[in-house]
Formats: sequence, C-alpha cells, structure tokens
Amino acid sequence: MGGNLIDQHVSKKELFGHPAGLYVLFLTEMWERFSYYGMRAILVLYLVSETTGENHGLGWTNAEALQLYGWYTMLVYFMSIPGGFIADKYLGQKKSVLIGGIILTAGHAILAYEEVWAFYTGLLLIISGVGMLKPNISTMVGGLYQKGDIRRDQGFTIFYIGINVGAFLAAIIVGYVGENIGWHYGFGLAGIGMALGLLVYYFGQPYLEHVGNFIGNSKSAKDKEALKKPLTRIEKDRMIVLFISFLLVIIFWGAYEQAGGLLNLYALEKTDRHFLGWVVPASWFQSLAAFFIIVIGTAVAKFWAKRKLKGKKASSIFKMLTGLIVMGTGFLFMSAASIQYENSGSSAMYWLVLAYLFHTLGELSVSPVALSFITKLAPVRYASIMMGIYFAMTGLGNKLAGLLGESASNYGEFTIFTGIAVFCISFGLVVMLFMKKLEKLTHGAEDNEHVIEE
Repeated sequence: MGGNLIDQHVSKKELFGHPAGLYVLFLTEMWERFSYYGMRAILVLYLVSETTGENHGLGWTNAEALQLYGWYTMLVYFMSIPGGFIADKYLGQKKSVLIGGIILTAGHAILAYEEVWAFYTGLLLIISGVGMLKPNISTMVGGLYQKGDIRRDQGFTIFYIGINVGAFLAAIIVGYVGENIGWHYGFGLAGIGMALGLLVYYFGQPYLEHVGNFIGNSKSAKDKEALKKPLTRIEKDRMIVLFISFLLVIIFWGAYEQAGGLLNLYALEKTDRHFLGWVVPASWFQSLAAFFIIVIGTAVAKFWAKRKLKGKKASSIFKMLTGLIVMGTGFLFMSAASIQYENSGSSAMYWLVLAYLFHTLGELSVSPVALSFITKLAPVRYASIMMGIYFAMTGLGNKLAGLLGESASNYGEFTIFTGIAVFCISFGLVVMLFMKKLEKLTHGAEDNEHVIEE
C-alpha cells in the first residue's frame, strides 16, 4: 500500500509548473522524432542520388522519389489507426508506446545495411513502429492534466518543442552525416537516437504511473461502465467537430509537408546556398521549422493562453484556422522565390527562411492545439483511436503533399506555390464564417479553463 502511495507521489510530481511525466514523454518523443526526421531529411536525397560514386544512392528520378516519399509518410501515419485501436482495446497506451519504440529501433538498425531488402524491410518496420508509438504517446500527454486545466495546451506545446528539438538536431546531424559521410551511416545514426528514446521511456516509468494504463484493467466501476455504454448526444456532437477539424488537418499538412519533398528539392536545385564562401547543405533547411518552434513555441502558447484568460477569442477551432491562413501566407514567399529564379537562374536563401518562419507560426497554432483538442473532446474509451485517426489524416495530408510535389514538374513551382497559398487562405476564411456553430457543438469543452495545480 505504501509503495503505491509513493509511486503516485512520484508520478504526480511537478517540474517547471507541469507534471514531471511530461518531460519523460518530451525526451522520448524528442529522440523518436530525431530518428524519424533524420531519416526523412535524407530519404529523398538518397533516392535521387546517382548510383555511382562513393556515396551512391538509388538513382531515382525526382518524381519517383517524391512518389515513394508520399506513400511512406502517408503509411507511417495511417498505421496510427490500428496502433490506437490496439491501445484502446487491448494494451493501453503505455505498453503500446514501449512496443512501438522497440519495433522502430529494429527498423532503423536494419536501414543501416546497404541492401535493397534491408531498405524496404526497414521502412516497413518504421511504419509499424510509428503507428504503435505516435498516437499513444500523444494521448498520454493529455492524461497528465485534469479536465479544465488551461495548462494542457501549453503542455502539448512543450511536448511539441521536444518533437522539434529532435527534428532540428536530426536535420543538422543526420543530414550532414548522410550527405557527406554515407547515407546508411545517417540511417544508422537515426536508429541510435531511437534507442536512446526507448531507454528514457523505460527508466521514466515511475513518473507515468497513473497515465496510459489499459482502462479494461481498471478497478473503477465508472471506467468499466464507460467501456460499454453508447455515445451520448454531447459525445456525438464533439466527435462531429473533431472529424470536421480533421479535414482542416489534411489541407494543412498537404501544404506544410512540401518541406520534406518539393521544398527540399527546391533548396537543392534552385536555391543559391553560398554563404561566406561555404555551401549550406540542402538538408539543413529542414531544421529551420524546428529551430523556430524551439525559439518561439512557448511564446505562441502563452499568447493564446493570455487571450483565453482575458476572455478573447481563443478556441481551438479559431487557433487552427488562424494557423492555416498564416501557413498559407508563407507560400507567397516561395512564389517570390520562383519569380526570382525565373529572372536570374537562382533564388535567395532568405525566401526559404521566411517561408519556414510563417509555416512554423501556422504549425504552432494547428498541430499541438489539435492534439490537445482531441484529448478534450474524445470519449476516454476512444481516445487513442481518435488520436490515431488524426495522425491518419496527417498521413493523407502527406500523400497529398507528395502528389502536389510531383505535379510541379508539369505546372511549375510558381503555380503550385501560389495555388497552395490562395487555397489555404481562402479555405480558412470561409470556414471562419461557420466557427460559432462549430464551437457550439463542443458543448463547453473549453469553457472555464484555468490553472489546476496538483
């Protein structure tokens, strides 16, 4: 009995104004994203590299590489649906994250081998591992906070900063190793990152004692009843809002994920990367969004929290629509870059920097907010599977991004960049006309939010 009380005290300990378990999940996700984004930063570049030379690749065309990239990133996130289902019905989030981490580590380790079978086997294992880990670790973050705690959105932003610390380090370190030492050394380095994340998660369990446990093993009569009863009208309305928000998610990521594909190739082929007599590696531009999130992430979260506490418009729907419009605006800088390239044969690096800055501002108002929104609205018994559906919609967005990137070879970058900007801005403004109706369907899930300390 005493041991349980000690575990509960440890699990609910706070650090920097948030549950200590948040930082265990922060570090776990940081290393998982180091592995994922490290691999993403060099995947397309590896595929299009010539088959001859010291650091040879597979010699694919840009269109072929972007097609595989689109399928890969879509499947990575689509596997979150079975991953969430398994957690909700059989294992709970905590065990599912552990299993996912083990599968991911194995996948990255296999990618280090220079064999075709290893390449495809590694990709399949990574797809499966992310599916088990991604939706469930995000759901666990929500479980750290009580209902109505305004710190929940900020907690997801802190967690999101962890994602981007990993992404930033990955683009710099794995990108450099992959481009300059060897693609497979880069893949292997990404695997070491995932192994570190697995160790952090394993030894951080005392701080996660009350989070992510399988509800089917609960001794609470209320929990057992929740597993069987049908959805109430309020729960159904909230689910409708979530599914509508998922449409916004598809559009957002369809535009945003040009980063790993079309923008990555644009940096490689059409951007003047000379800086003080040195050529900036193309993969390093992948670190910009992550860098900006690390620098301004908490400021954006505090901005929205202060608006909420002052009674100003700051619902999750409003934040996400604002984020979509701001991100779309960022593509106008790439339209300008395309014009400059057409006129002079190259475009300046600052266009990419400005585009990534606006994309980041938009992302901070969409992605961590959407994760938090799901944990507020989804019924507990469907929490992980709804998170899985969210990531599947992210996957659809990734696939859409690949298709848009491929179409650039037919329509040209200027048309694609400008079209994305106009559509995202227009869509965001139109949906804002229906915002009050959507907010009404949440039935006050975000009303009366305030700081709740343990």
